[in-house]
Amino acid sequence: MSKIKISRRGLLGAAGAASAVSLFAGPWQHNRVWAQGAAKPLRIGITADASGMYANSGASDKRGMAMAIAEANERGGVLGRKVEFVHIDTETTAATGSRVAERMISREQCGFLVGAVHSGVANAISQVAQKYGVVYINTNSSSPTEAGQNCHRVKFVFDGNGTNFAKAAVKSAIERFGPDWMLLTNDYVWGHDTAAATKTLLKEYGGKVMEEVLIPQGTRDFTSALLKVQQRKPGVISAAIGGDDQKAMRQQVVQLKMGDKPAWINSQQDWDDVYGLPIETLFGVFGTTWYYRLDLPGVADFVKRYQAMYPETAMRSPGNVFYNGYMAIRELLGAVERAGTTNNIAVIKALEGHRISARDRMQHFDASIDAQTHQVQQTIYLATANKAPKEKDDIFEVLSQAKAEDVRDTDSAKLCKLEPYEQTPTFDA
Repeated sequence: MSKIKISRRGLLGAAGAASAVSLFAGPWQHNRVWAQGAAKPLRIGITADASGMYANSGASDKRGMAMAIAEANERGGVLGRKVEFVHIDTETTAATGSRVAERMISREQCGFLVGAVHSGVANAISQVAQKYGVVYINTNSSSPTEAGQNCHRVKFVFDGNGTNFAKAAVKSAIERFGPDWMLLTNDYVWGHDTAAATKTLLKEYGGKVMEEVLIPQGTRDFTSALLKVQQRKPGVISAAIGGDDQKAMRQQVVQLKMGDKPAWINSQQDWDDVYGLPIETLFGVFGTTWYYRLDLPGVADFVKRYQAMYPETAMRSPGNVFYNGYMAIRELLGAVERAGTTNNIAVIKALEGHRISARDRMQHFDASIDAQTHQVQQTIYLATANKAPKEKDDIFEVLSQAKAEDVRDTDSAKLCKLEPYEQTPTFDA
């Protein structure tokens, strides 16, 4: 591979419309110095949402990353360098996410970017990251587009996506509850693409969509949508509603006594979206990537480390969002160590195709980072409300676990066109 020269002309070509000031404040000029001196910290930009509809999840995402960074520093850092981070709120909006990414790279001298919940924000961040060649780890966004048409050479996706979760649930739900479905869909990229995956599987297995109701982001009154459900009488509701919107929806469904019938399939249930809600609001079946009471090696110790590091956090048990943030940083730093360098292209190659044992992932089956789409292929769990909890936070009952190969998103692989290495700017972080 021919290394792109970081010359004035090359920088201008790579940065496009970015200002000249930000270009020359970027990481390249400084990173050559960083790579020469172990005293220079390895700097990570955390792009977690701290406000907006995914603020709670963004806080968990950040806590997971911070714990992984703290543990790395306790072990002596990475390649002998301390790891530090800077966090800026992306406000759960794509425009802010883009500005944050530009600032972190050009002014904050971050060699890596990590974090996102909202898929539109993640897509905006990844476009900036690709322009500069900065490795970006999307921790918690679940739109299939993130590993499909919006994939990038620098971006790696650590959460399961709407297709993975739909493959785990749709076929068995048709067999059990019938072919007549209604869809409630958050009106943005994650909702649309998750619904599209569900529609494809319904068609494949003999189901049909009676009606799809689009739910604008920020909705707090679901009355009109739920009245449509009562009128149409579907066998199954498939909901792709996230964040604070889902909290509102769940409470109103319970108020209308609609939690038991029809059957509810929620594409994905993030821990932060339901933590603290009454158990009766956890109706239906939903997908997740991890649960803090999985009876697997390492899980109990992981929970203890979380509780020791965050004694004041109201959320006393870690959830899937925290887990994804933690795992993303751990695998990123592991890739730097395997590569033996902070060169971005070398780190990308160390991540591509990397296999992770079930024991290291604290999941039931081995995982891998797809070299073609950069999505982590992992165990997908289906769960429901736990009617016999062992403790206060034991609110999930895990019903099943699917191997990565059984729920693989093959459609994203057809759409993902990673940029060639030669067209990705290269530098040492």
